[in-house]
Amino acid sequence: MRKAMALATALLLAGSAGMAMADSPAPGSATVHPDRWPEAKSPAAITDAATEARIDALIARMTIEQKVGQLIQADISTITPKDLETYPLGSILAGGNSGPNGNERSSAEDWAKLVGEFRAVSLQPQANGVAIPIIFGVDAVHGHNNVPGATLFPHNIGLGAAHDPELIRRIGQVTAAEIAGSGIEWTFAPTLAVPQDLRWGRSYEGYASDPKLVADYAKAMVLGLQGPLVAGRSVDGTHVAATAKHFLADGGTFEGKDQGDARIGEEELIAKHAQGYPAAIDAGALTVMASFSSWNGVKNHGNKGLLTDALKGRMGFQGFVVGDWNGHGQVAGCSVTDCPQTIMAGLDMIMAPDSWKGLYASTLAEAKDGRITAARLDDAVRRILRVKYKLGLFDVEHVDRGDVSAVGAPEHLAIAREAVAKSLVLLKNNGGMLPIRPGARVLVTGPGADDMAMQAGGWTISWQGTDVTHADFPNGQTIWEALDQAVRDAGGTATLSEGGTYVEKPDVAVVVFGERPYAEFQGDVPTLDYQPAEAKDLAVLKQLKAAGIPVVAVFLSGRPLFTNPEINAADAFVAAWLPGSQGAGVAEVLVAQRDGKAARDFTGTLPFAWPADARSPIEKPEFPVGYGLTYADRKTVPPLSEKLGVDVAAMLNVANFFSGGRARAPWLLSITDGGGSRQVESAPVDSSYGLLATRSVDVAAQEDGKSFVWTGPASFRLAGPPADMTRQLNNSFALRIDWRIDAAGPATLAFGGKAFDLTALVAAAPAGKVATIKIPLRCFADAGADLAHVDSPVTITGDKGLAVTLVNTNVEAVGENLACPPAAHG
Repeated sequence: MRKAMALATALLLAGSAGMAMADSPAPGSATVHPDRWPEAKSPAAITDAATEARIDALIARMTIEQKVGQLIQADISTITPKDLETYPLGSILAGGNSGPNGNERSSAEDWAKLVGEFRAVSLQPQANGVAIPIIFGVDAVHGHNNVPGATLFPHNIGLGAAHDPELIRRIGQVTAAEIAGSGIEWTFAPTLAVPQDLRWGRSYEGYASDPKLVADYAKAMVLGLQGPLVAGRSVDGTHVAATAKHFLADGGTFEGKDQGDARIGEEELIAKHAQGYPAAIDAGALTVMASFSSWNGVKNHGNKGLLTDALKGRMGFQGFVVGDWNGHGQVAGCSVTDCPQTIMAGLDMIMAPDSWKGLYASTLAEAKDGRITAARLDDAVRRILRVKYKLGLFDVEHVDRGDVSAVGAPEHLAIAREAVAKSLVLLKNNGGMLPIRPGARVLVTGPGADDMAMQAGGWTISWQGTDVTHADFPNGQTIWEALDQAVRDAGGTATLSEGGTYVEKPDVAVVVFGERPYAEFQGDVPTLDYQPAEAKDLAVLKQLKAAGIPVVAVFLSGRPLFTNPEINAADAFVAAWLPGSQGAGVAEVLVAQRDGKAARDFTGTLPFAWPADARSPIEKPEFPVGYGLTYADRKTVPPLSEKLGVDVAAMLNVANFFSGGRARAPWLLSITDGGGSRQVESAPVDSSYGLLATRSVDVAAQEDGKSFVWTGPASFRLAGPPADMTRQLNNSFALRIDWRIDAAGPATLAFGGKAFDLTALVAAAPAGKVATIKIPLRCFADAGADLAHVDSPVTITGDKGLAVTLVNTNVEAVGENLACPPAAHG
């Protein structure tokens, strides 16, 4: 027993202190000089004298408990309507993986019912007869994307390619009607980020790299979502509150790291990243969301200069500032349940999805003892009430929402198809391969051809969007379905092929391929090289080309990527971005009608530069911003350089296996039991016989951990192409695992096929806390592992009773002399 405990002490380092440190602050100032910032020219009327008088009277009657409650927002997964009888919270949200009654695929009627239940309780008079309706927010970022059957638009990067502010206004109007149709009155959109480093996984949420286009779209989208504001009049029942987000420079972080640090001067901060906000404020944006990220080492959730002096002072913003998902917990000196600093800095409503109860208690205590001043508390409450009055949530100018017939209306779908067609960018069309001629025999292949999830991308039904199916959008078409219909209408034939095989040689092959769905964290990449580990899609393109078949490449992605090899292997290459559910918009442009002309020409142009190599930020583009061919162009694109410009293998960092809630390239995560293996991405999944269940969970950030629960013998495994780790072996490296033991049980760990028994370590782990184990690579080498060809660096095998949450695993240098755990038997 004593020996086992000594071993555990040597290998087990409890607490999150053992986890990787965040970026250290960069040299430079985070001081705001308000006079340098742009002013809103003529902000739309959020309030008027009569409304302010009502607010004065209401604030005078409110208890301090009711005031504090207005500042707290909880997620539907952690609160019930009845909780509002005890906790007078001001707002409820539905996060990316939250649906009514735990069902992510709830109908619009279900959503309206849930919102109504929360609102009904909030309207029950409490102390002093005060009753304040909740405001309900949702991430509707490319249409009402949480609701099956809703109208799904291209993600913002595709809309940026359209360069059409009037289209954006109409999209906002449609989106608002469908959100309101499900009883909701607030969307966390539009995103006004100006991405500078496309390694950032949220790049597709930005419209463009051009701040002016972002500003034009900010105005258009806010007007579409809210309608033009009129003094003394509520926003009507077909419009909702917009959110200009994320303030500020989340698209300018160092190395494109999500929730990272923008290490730039104030002049660049303003010129590149702030231009959308005055435009949104002029259009009447009722809310602004603070960014997770930092500016020169200071978290935006705690930066008074940005939130108060620049945004509310200089820009004249009169609505309220809301936080992001537990973002306040990242402010220096804060936790997710205690952060007076964020309120004093200027945050008005704190998004505390699962931390709301503790945060309410601490905030109430701090408001009572003066750490949160009465003036700041009343100002935050006033701003929130101001927006609620404007939305018609009170009896005065009350506005009803909940016309579910608006969701997925045919006229809405037509606008989505138009948006898809206008978003497409033609990079190459050698020999006039497009449009596909009438009567052609067409082969359609590629992983994205008949995959609604790949078309839709992240933020669709679920946060990461990986589990979307055609059944979620029965009023949509996959690209294959749309091409098939268009080709047949033109007198031709189309065949869907897996892997590019065929019986009868086609006249042309359309290969649809690209990135799998992802959202924040899980979309970050080390380089811009497409498929750096295994170029499967390129192999299909080359296979068809070698057979003498003309090839059209349709590339689905959330950003421009280095695809010169794929462009070279195709006769035509189309950047289709993430078009959403209306694949017909693609077919309208690619396929000629019987008269030989396509229903629509290409009109889209690049909103971001297309890289000439794998480096980022892009130094020299292959295709500049604004590039895009039409059918009138006769340009021939010559063979492009396929030089990567960077050591991709080194950038991939094969010694980093899992972090941020996902396996890191080139590694893949799978679970296995006696019934075989299944790949694990974002969506919950069980092993073949149901002996191992896994799902994404929150540990220190949203879905940054992966939970594994065993009910029988099974394992999870990280695997990929063989990696040479002899250098790490020769330099005293160790395998590191950061995890939380949720329930102890038998466990073994294998690296390179050689296993050790971790049962004692698991039993000795601190309950409910993230802990770290480190096992020297020499232990595995001494056991016979071939470190020159490691294709499976981590395999954890367990049995009934074991439950762990994986946070991080990698290989790193160690200074201590660590012992080896006992070898596994059997």
